[in-house]
Amino acid sequence: MTKRGATLSTSDARRDAVVDAAIAEFARGGYHSTPISAVAARADISPAYVFKLFPGKVSLFVAALDRCYELVVHALSNGAARVEDADPGKILYEMGDAYAELISDRNLLMLQVHAQSAADTPEIADAVRRGLAKVTEFARSRSGAADDEVQRFVAYGQLCHLIATLDLDEHTGEWAAVLSAGIRHPGKN
Repeated sequence: MTKRGATLSTSDARRDAVVDAAIAEFARGGYHSTPISAVAARADISPAYVFKLFPGKVSLFVAALDRCYELVVHALSNGAARVEDADPGKILYEMGDAYAELISDRNLLMLQVHAQSAADTPEIADAVRRGLAKVTEFARSRSGAADDEVQRFVAYGQLCHLIATLDLDEHTGEWAAVLSAGIRHPGKN
């Protein structure tokens, strides 16, 4: 098994499997309601081995969140690569499409939502800030857009979170139509 061209040890492979399991379990139950035993069961290992790989629940959650933000930046990079010219608006637009495709995996979407709800834990708040910094810095440097355009891009992404978590694009009501107007999500009409 390889990760970025290097051969993984058994513990590295297990660590990756545990982080993947943690993403799914924390997305479902959040930080506070998800026991390590649920993550261990999904990863098909013992809770003791999870604790051998991660010193505690918070470090496991942070590892899952770090992986999530790595996937976000990777998706943004793929979106930007779709644009043949250097137009910042087009690059941000394609990054947005790629992000919308990524969060169609509700695990990644819900993990981010749960992370914000657990931001009273300093390590989690630091991980969210670190992730947002990576996303913002990447969007800014790769697109070449002005700071106010990057701010709108990130704000638009947060609105997409709200629309997607509550299925507002499928909700009837003028208020929902106002919030979801012009927002596009893969698999939705």
